[in-house]
Amino acid sequence: MKENANYFEVNKETWNKKVGIHAESEMYKMDAFKSGETSLMPYELKALGDVKGKSLLHLQCHFGQDTLSWSRMGAKAVGVDLSDEGVKLAKQLNDELQLDAEFVCCNVLDTSKHVSKTFDIVFTSYGVIGWLPDLKPWAKMISERLKVGGTFYIVEFHPIIWMFDYVEGVSKMKYHYNRKETIYDEYEGTYANSASKMISKEYGWNHGLSEIVNSLIEAGLQIEYLNEYDESPYDVFPDLIKSDNGMYKLKDQLFPMLFEIKATKK
Repeated sequence: MKENANYFEVNKETWNKKVGIHAESEMYKMDAFKSGETSLMPYELKALGDVKGKSLLHLQCHFGQDTLSWSRMGAKAVGVDLSDEGVKLAKQLNDELQLDAEFVCCNVLDTSKHVSKTFDIVFTSYGVIGWLPDLKPWAKMISERLKVGGTFYIVEFHPIIWMFDYVEGVSKMKYHYNRKETIYDEYEGTYANSASKMISKEYGWNHGLSEIVNSLIEAGLQIEYLNEYDESPYDVFPDLIKSDNGMYKLKDQLFPMLFEIKATKK
């Protein structure tokens, strides 16, 4: 963890800059969200169903839209994020919308140091595990924060997606599927606003499906299912085509773009 402290610090700085840009972007639809539109996608809504009265921990929540969407549905939600600017905005939105979600600023791997209660559901989604160098402490923390019989659910971009470099606006296969070394990217703009002049400096790590699944099993979780999908709910990769169902596909769809895992603490 200590050897990665500088990487986390650089990532935190970048995410702090992204918050204001993302909050004003078309992708995050802030006005519609404030008016009552959910930010949640069909996958997680179907997987977790009725959350009314359930306690829910949302890992890597950015500025809290999904956390607050679960709160609107009746969950007692807590969101965790590395970015203090993200947590600050999340708390403002919570107050403005008169909801009862809570937000904690910390590295997701340190969640158990800052959150002591256990939850019915631990949830995380879309662009999260690539910021973590090792999934074993992540999975251990998830198990610690889940009640016995509780549900863990992740929906995430498929590991194959991260074998490509997208920095020049084209997809170029560059990285190993299960690469152990750190990947560093520096580029202008952000996925929610490519026209932005902010400089994103990011350290990331690739994790294959076997690493993800085995880390959860080793932490004492029982895998209910693993599914893969040929679509993305977000238009964040080059040359995507919007489908009739509102999802995005590649022009040549040769591999999945998403996976989801649902697991239970034994």
